[in-house]
Amino acid sequence: MTKGRGIVYNRRVMQRDGYGAATADRLDATFSALADPTRRAILRRLTAGEATVSELAAPFAVSQPAISRHLKVLERAGLISRRRDAQRRPCRLEARALAAATEWLDGYRRYWEESYQRLDALLAELEADDPGREA
Repeated sequence: MTKGRGIVYNRRVMQRDGYGAATADRLDATFSALADPTRRAILRRLTAGEATVSELAAPFAVSQPAISRHLKVLERAGLISRRRDAQRRPCRLEARALAAATEWLDGYRRYWEESYQRLDALLAELEADDPGREA
């Protein structure tokens, strides 16, 4: 068992499922960053293009240092990047970082689709067995 930041990972389970510790850390950081509504709003704003910290802070009733802390979380998760442009440090969305989370969620989407297909098949079978039954 491996411990990391209050989370216990069973290394055998993780490796058997092809879910290595690096992937786990990346997903943890991504979902942790996405858990906050302010950070999700920042990402939504960045879909329109680059923005400075002050531009990102404008719609929120929080201080610029608080927005900077949110940006650090997003940057550590790989969801945004910053570059120097003279005095400015514009932020940009790094959507590729969402690919691992999307792939992880897609497995569950497939699971539920298959479950609903099995349910539909069962309901059709029950209906065929009892044609006089009222719906």
